[in-house]
Amino acid sequence: MIRKSGNRFSEKIMLEQRDAIMIQSGHDHGNEVIPGDPIVSFTLQPDANGILPDRMIAAMADAGLILPAYPFVESQIQPASLDLRLGDIAYRVRASFLPGPGATVAERIDELKLHEIDLTDGAVLETNCVYIVPLLESLALPPEIVAAANPKSSTGRLDVFTRVIADGTRRFDMIGAGYHGPLYAEISPKTFPVLLREGSRLSQVRFRTGDAILNADELDALHDLERLVDVDDADLVNGVALSVDLSGENAGGFVGYRAKRHTGVVDIDRRGGYSVDEFWEPIAARPDGNLILDPGEFYILASKEAVQVPPDYAAEMVPFDPLVGEFRVHYAGFFDPGFGYAGAGGQGSRAVLEVRSREVPFILEHGQIVGRLVYEKMLGRPDALYGQRIGSNYQAQGLKLSKHFRV
Repeated sequence: MIRKSGNRFSEKIMLEQRDAIMIQSGHDHGNEVIPGDPIVSFTLQPDANGILPDRMIAAMADAGLILPAYPFVESQIQPASLDLRLGDIAYRVRASFLPGPGATVAERIDELKLHEIDLTDGAVLETNCVYIVPLLESLALPPEIVAAANPKSSTGRLDVFTRVIADGTRRFDMIGAGYHGPLYAEISPKTFPVLLREGSRLSQVRFRTGDAILNADELDALHDLERLVDVDDADLVNGVALSVDLSGENAGGFVGYRAKRHTGVVDIDRRGGYSVDEFWEPIAARPDGNLILDPGEFYILASKEAVQVPPDYAAEMVPFDPLVGEFRVHYAGFFDPGFGYAGAGGQGSRAVLEVRSREVPFILEHGQIVGRLVYEKMLGRPDALYGQRIGSNYQAQGLKLSKHFRV
């Protein structure tokens, strides 16, 4: 049987806590107070549409909708998301999986695990192996709130492939409305072996209610008001188009970095601890403005455009065209309110692109569209924007590696 982490809420305890909480929602009870229910409540208006900001995430935890094994740590609540922490044990499994309806992740781990790794004092996860780690946060979502997860920026820039799994799900990184249960991280380092420990944060989760995505007219109006991207002829079809910068003009003649193989270990929690030269090869711009992506190699590039996310909105990078399967761009897709925003010290920030080619060499050209930023409404303006709090490592960025490397 799968061993429960010593610091984890058991399913029984979690359900008891959930049942002891009144979720007073405009969708369900209006303003009716049920006799005997606790005072703690969490209320949404019936017509609410948007991503929940930092203070509402904190309120969800106060109301028992988010169940952390330990109290949140500083900077864990971001402007529009919550960082998820690893528990104290990792399971090396034979292969990636989805539990599917009616099955739990714990049951699948019991079937597929090869061995267990204690993360209490830290442990190294090797490249191209698959690990499952129970997270310190569980959820007891109300019927009107869904959740979506994504790797953190620093995780993606290390080429650590990670996804969140929930019981009974058919999709990675998606937690359905009304979900009650634990969360798990699937982790597979692709380039560098990484040192992780209990409490390390690789993923983040957003909570939303209703339909938050801006339609074409709303996106056009927002761009007219805020100038979301620093080009005169912005492509705003199905989101703000972002292209790759291979000119070298914005980075001293360089266009990016290619990861080295057979390197040392990267401690995921160590900031500025590693020399760039030991892990990365800089890539100089070519006269023709092209870059050939070699199969299996990992690259850090940057967008040609500088973008911003106004305070009342959040954004997410999505593929430009799912049918273009030769390369993958941007593991970490969340852009918080205030990213690149002048009022938060940004003045436009370039999107750093985490690029991995697939089975065949592929030629990228300067200005080639590689992704789109889809903008969504916030349910309220965050108390602190990206760049105004601890942990905002990439404000006003250009071409930039993760925080682990000394510049």
